[in-house]
Amino acid sequence: MGMSSNSIDSFIEELSSKAAVPGGGGACGLVAAVGMSLGNMVMALTNGKKKYAKYQEEVEETIKRASILTKDLLECMDKDAKAFEPLSKAYALPKETREEIEYRDKVMEEALLVAAKAPLEMMELILDAMKMIDRIAQIGSRLALSDAGVGISMCNSAMEGASLNVYINTKLMKNTKEAKALELRADELREQASEIATKTFDYVLKEIRG
Repeated sequence: MGMSSNSIDSFIEELSSKAAVPGGGGACGLVAAVGMSLGNMVMALTNGKKKYAKYQEEVEETIKRASILTKDLLECMDKDAKAFEPLSKAYALPKETREEIEYRDKVMEEALLVAAKAPLEMMELILDAMKMIDRIAQIGSRLALSDAGVGISMCNSAMEGASLNVYINTKLMKNTKEAKALELRADELREQASEIATKTFDYVLKEIRG
């Protein structure tokens, strides 16, 4: 079955608490994984059907790729938590003397970079998932087309959410050149994702409503 109801309850309880992790990043990883899984469900319902025989090879390959991508997105939940840990420790460092302040600034800069890169890597994976769902909507069973629409919407929300976790960290970085490069990549990913999401959702809506 995958994640048990107990682990879902536990995750939601921790997410609702004042604990630093899981937070928005972990939630985005989960939402994106669910979105990709919905796309994969459409493929599962298409697999082996005579009506879609011409796509059979692509369906089988997509199921494999989507399964791997779903796992990678779920792993982003742990990676996000681990990426925040150094930053959490950096905030706690003393800042009384000049030496302490300089050391804290150095550690903080390194931690901010790690914390910004983790959600950016997640965004790259989410874009891959969205491209896949876009294709799934084209070749998948018409009976489950709405699930592709739900999946693309969830992935786009996760993309937007993950970008905020990039920006909140780059804003504090002293290396503005590196921060700008990370922000520009996040902007590009958001723009691409928005285009795919609109295209796919509109297509699904048109097919369903006629």
